[in-house]
Amino acid sequence: MSFVDKPRRLIVLLAALVAFGPLSIDMYLPSLPLIASDLGASERQVQLSIGLFLAGFSLGMLFYGPLSDRYGRRRLLLGGICLYLLASLGCALAATAEQLLVWRLLQALGGASASVLARVIVRDLFPLDDAARVLSLMQQVTMIATLLAPLIGSYLIMFDGWRVIFVFLLGFAALCLVLVARRVPETHPLDARGSSAFAAFRAYGEIARQPRALGYILCMGLAFGGMFAFITASPFVYIQYFGISPQQYAWLFGLNIAGIMSMSFANARLVGRLGAQRMLGLGAGVAVLSGLALLAFTALGVGGLTALALCVLLYVSVTGMLGANCLACLMAIFPRQAGAAAGLAVASQFAVGTFCSALVGALYDGTPWPMGLVVGLAGVGVLLAYRLSRLD
Repeated sequence: MSFVDKPRRLIVLLAALVAFGPLSIDMYLPSLPLIASDLGASERQVQLSIGLFLAGFSLGMLFYGPLSDRYGRRRLLLGGICLYLLASLGCALAATAEQLLVWRLLQALGGASASVLARVIVRDLFPLDDAARVLSLMQQVTMIATLLAPLIGSYLIMFDGWRVIFVFLLGFAALCLVLVARRVPETHPLDARGSSAFAAFRAYGEIARQPRALGYILCMGLAFGGMFAFITASPFVYIQYFGISPQQYAWLFGLNIAGIMSMSFANARLVGRLGAQRMLGLGAGVAVLSGLALLAFTALGVGGLTALALCVLLYVSVTGMLGANCLACLMAIFPRQAGAAAGLAVASQFAVGTFCSALVGALYDGTPWPMGLVVGLAGVGVLLAYRLSRLD
């Protein structure tokens, strides 16, 4: 029996590949103030490493997606993981903030292959009715790892400083590389591939011209952008403004991941009965209400940490559900350009995340208000994009 005949094991491995991005960010979040102090860098320089990683992730996906439609998934996936391994070693050895930024960019370019191609492999192997369910199940497995990431990172810091975090990521990537090389065959047959690389990239124009496709892309992108505004600002808001410890921050952060897992599980159970569009509508409603509530609390300076954390929990919990349904619907519209569709969607997701991360960093004034503003605006955008996706 081949590995692809064992769906549970396949989903676990694909989820691990999708987790490259979240793990590369979430695990070192508790160490951001320590990295700034150790490298003699400002808080904004260290925050830039998150935005730069997101930018590299987005750029990489724009290439891996359509190229995999032309040349297949396996070779690009293996090559990208190898680049991630090298860059993780560079991060661990970085002596200055500038060196860390360069290696983080290369780490993102390598990790992008795992994140986008794992999703495309789902489209290769599973029919449409199962794709949203499988993506939701993958999200749950990914979130188990992501739930533990800040907690593991916070204790790794106590054990041997921030550099050991990147050694851990190197080992994780090495394990995934071995499993992919030994167990995952090529899933995109020759007769289904495009005629040229130019034709593969030209698919971006076809996708961008469809309002429904843009609605799906913007909906998942803006939801993700609001979440990454929180991720970028939260270490300084929680640890410095509210005065909690890195370990307490890790537990509060993990509560949000548990929310994503719960909503992803609910989506996997309900999407077959209610349909992807109705689930998207529910998620968009929660996003806009929680985002505007967070904006109000932070602008007025009321509610304290409890109100802030509750609003963030509601907003972040629906991001996985929105992403799974949007991506499944989008790839269903473009079955022969699934790589390009997934690449454009996930790259746009991380591009919006980059913008929101940079925006909240630029507005940072030592208070939670900039985070509330960006998350609130992102929630409104999610609702508008959902309405766009319903156009004929």
